[in-house]
Amino acid sequence: MAHSDFSSKPKKVPFINTKFRKIKTAIPAPGTEKILKDLHKYESRSMHGQLPIIWDKAIDFQVFDKADNKWIDFTSTIFVANAGHSNKKIIKYLQDQLKKPLLHTYTFSNEIRAKFLKKLIEITPSFCQKAFLMSSGTEASECAIKLIRMYGQKKDENKIGIIAFTGSMHGRTMGAEILRGNEQMLKWIGFKDPNVFHISFPYPWLAKDNNYNWEKHLQNDITTLQKNGVDFNKIAGFAIESYQGWGAIFYPKEYIQALARFAQKYNILIMFDEIQSGFGRTGKLFCYQHYGIEPDLLCLSGGLPLSAVIGRKEILDTPDFGSMSSTHSAQPLGCAAGLANLEEIESKNLVKESARKGLILHGKLNELKNKYNNHIFHILGKGLVAAILTRNPENGESDPKLATKVCEKAMQKGLLLVHTGRESIKIGPPLTIPDKALIEGLEIISENKIKN
Repeated sequence: MAHSDFSSKPKKVPFINTKFRKIKTAIPAPGTEKILKDLHKYESRSMHGQLPIIWDKAIDFQVFDKADNKWIDFTSTIFVANAGHSNKKIIKYLQDQLKKPLLHTYTFSNEIRAKFLKKLIEITPSFCQKAFLMSSGTEASECAIKLIRMYGQKKDENKIGIIAFTGSMHGRTMGAEILRGNEQMLKWIGFKDPNVFHISFPYPWLAKDNNYNWEKHLQNDITTLQKNGVDFNKIAGFAIESYQGWGAIFYPKEYIQALARFAQKYNILIMFDEIQSGFGRTGKLFCYQHYGIEPDLLCLSGGLPLSAVIGRKEILDTPDFGSMSSTHSAQPLGCAAGLANLEEIESKNLVKESARKGLILHGKLNELKNKYNNHIFHILGKGLVAAILTRNPENGESDPKLATKVCEKAMQKGLLLVHTGRESIKIGPPLTIPDKALIEGLEIISENKIKN
């Protein structure tokens, strides 16, 4: 039985035993295939596609299966385990909450919710004055869309337009998918929102030279929208994925600064989706801080079912009492874990650690690019998030098969990478990873001999 691009049949591989890795069985381990078979039988296939490892436990920067194989984790379960897997303080706060006992309160008040919100607002930038708590990242995107439009309508009932970037990812629900601007993804919705507009993402390979004028690039897209009849006085907000997730692709700083000036001219809100980039992942508390502007709203997510929209209080207070809520928003367990997570990020200086370790990560990856320049198109990212973009040297086109091969070989050697299903390999270890484990993981990628 195939597990997407990977086989779940055990394959004999060299055994490994280092301080940070252990491979003592065939990979995937015996017994894996049966569990995956059950998952395929009872679970939607849309949930499948990652490496065929059955996670048994995860501690700090390592993942274990039942056979006691041990991997260095470069996934952070897609960048939410910033404070490390099974963080001791987070577990303690959860255990304390379970002992109370109080597991669910809907929007009825509870003390841990008040403590978490106070801490969240205290450690975030000054424009973040209030928060709306929810369960998932895509729910945060939907909430932001609603807040942007409701706030716009306070000024003009027709001010509900949103400008987003083609190819960005904001979640899987209807509003989030509409922001994405992917024609294929819109087919299941059956319509286009006439008040959502898209501009092209400023990919680095579009620049013809180092002096490329990104402000002019933005202006060209703005002019196109204007020619198509868009009235910018009716635009309520920009929805910006802080970096484009599949390839850790950041915007040019001058591009975002030009966008901010344009937004100010037309009284347009700016929302940054920080679901995969917040809380130190990029070497700053939030990714938007790399761009030197101040937005109005941020979408955030955590390691347990907890998400938030935070920002200026006049925007967050736009809905009237009781008019917006979420069944599991502000549930005590999520708030307890969120509070512990914030305290760990702060006490362990994980934002600064991400910036410091990011220099190691990107330094080693650029050495890899120099070694395999014909096969690596770009090394992208900042802090402890990175992407290797692969290409076929024969035709210069993207090479998803090579990316898949590298992920599988790394798995067999004790390293877990994010398999995107396209030409990128994503890397994002917990911010707590020791330098030596980070370097060992990067050496595994280099050992793979990135060739077709």
